[in-house]
Amino acid sequence: MMEYPLLLKTILYHAKTVYPKKEIVSRDFSGMFRYNYGTLYKRVCRLANALKKLDIQPGDKVASFAWNNHRHLELYFAVPSYGAVLNTVNIRLFREHLIHCINFAENKVIFIDEDLIPAIEDIREKLTTIKAYVIMTDKPELPQTTLAPVYSYEELIKDEPDDYQFPYLDEWSPAIMAYTTATTGFPKGVVYTHRGLYLLSLSLLAGEYGTTERDVVMPIVPMFHVNAWCRPFADTFVGAKQVLPGSRPQPQDLCELIHRERITIAAGVPTIWMGILNHVLQNPNKYDFSCIRYLVSGGAAMPAKLTEEYEKKLGVTLLQGYGQTETSPVTLMCYPKSYLEDLPEPEKYQLRAKTGLLIPGLEMKIINDKGKEVKHDGKEMGELLFKGPWVIKEYYKDPEKTKESFIDGWFRTGDIVTIDEEGYVQVMDRTKDLIKSGGEWISSVDLENHLMGHPAVAEAAVIGIHHEKWQERPLACVVLKPEARGKVSKEELKDFLRGKVASWWLPDDIIFINEIPKTSVGKFSKRVLRQLYQEGKLQ
Repeated sequence: MMEYPLLLKTILYHAKTVYPKKEIVSRDFSGMFRYNYGTLYKRVCRLANALKKLDIQPGDKVASFAWNNHRHLELYFAVPSYGAVLNTVNIRLFREHLIHCINFAENKVIFIDEDLIPAIEDIREKLTTIKAYVIMTDKPELPQTTLAPVYSYEELIKDEPDDYQFPYLDEWSPAIMAYTTATTGFPKGVVYTHRGLYLLSLSLLAGEYGTTERDVVMPIVPMFHVNAWCRPFADTFVGAKQVLPGSRPQPQDLCELIHRERITIAAGVPTIWMGILNHVLQNPNKYDFSCIRYLVSGGAAMPAKLTEEYEKKLGVTLLQGYGQTETSPVTLMCYPKSYLEDLPEPEKYQLRAKTGLLIPGLEMKIINDKGKEVKHDGKEMGELLFKGPWVIKEYYKDPEKTKESFIDGWFRTGDIVTIDEEGYVQVMDRTKDLIKSGGEWISSVDLENHLMGHPAVAEAAVIGIHHEKWQERPLACVVLKPEARGKVSKEELKDFLRGKVASWWLPDDIIFINEIPKTSVGKFSKRVLRQLYQEGKLQ
């Protein structure tokens, strides 16, 4: 066999060779932008030539600070295929974290969407390695800015040749770099190789959740975090039509894109799907969702009630996925096996809300606190560990965190899970979020999912609070739907939980709040909730 490296440039080559006419749609700042894979290839080549003029050398880091749009997609291919490393910087990071991530990676150039310029201007004096700023806009003139030296993306690539001889790199070469969403300390750096991203892309094309050329795919999950779940590479591989939702998409924008572009697959976090569901129900008969083949929810546990409502009220299948920054990210996908398709309700919806089955190409094991593998009975809990070609072996320049996060070559996810006899994994909690009460564990995730099954509850997060006798007890923070506020009591919600969980799991208190704080990627921030409670601000 030929010693042929697995490189991202091969994915781009295949798309431009086999699917040059297939469309890519991007919600740009001044309207919709449309082109195809053939033109994408030419613009990627122009961008690669421009990188050379910017004195980017092999192995140099190039940062992106951008939404899901066609210019960001071009960076996804041009920078790694050129031989540099694309550092996708999370636009929602705290100021100090943002400074740390850009400097720690030693980025030489940063590409910035026009509406995000103020965030970079605010920290410009703190950036120690940036040599140039490139503004990504569809307007003929650059916005006023204090950044310097500064270039227009379109002007930068306009006169460059639309051909480039991308090198044959070592497949183990770094391609993309991202950071974890830190709960304590600074985010940890994670580097993805060409080989790992290539193999994950192939795995995402297999099985029940596989994408084909006939699909129209919209990644709502951000391209500035964890490779947009590898959708840009997997969808380009098969020539699927891609719809990129652009800057600050709201539920109305997403619903209109689904309806107008005939989306068949979309991926996002549960809060996105909650927002879309509410918007559709508030605007009956406005949107046609019959085009959807399935939607994928990930990033946090998906309530069984949500998948039930999507099927019954919208006629749409909502599936659960799972992954982490350290795993590129996808490791588990939930779908019903052929002989489980006709399960009665509510078993069908409980199955759909499971975290998922191991995707091809990985190994996993689940170990208890004694290091022994747990039974496949859906009851015994343990920590989930992974090994595979798109799982990291270390954190970027952080040997201490690396040592903490691996056991005998296995990556520790920090998630406590169960696994049943069919192989379905169910995340019960993060190790730091499990509530230990009287020597027994209580799953905050399980409580949250049951609470969000109540028709009046929009969102629910459960945290452990100190208790003199029991060590910890659960406190539920609940956001009621607007029409239910003032009409639903704590006791009603406790009564709703009775019979669904053990009596000693019932929260000692339920606090009604207007909004649950979110992390930079849309997950419930229990760290902030715990801090608010300790400061006496949760009443």
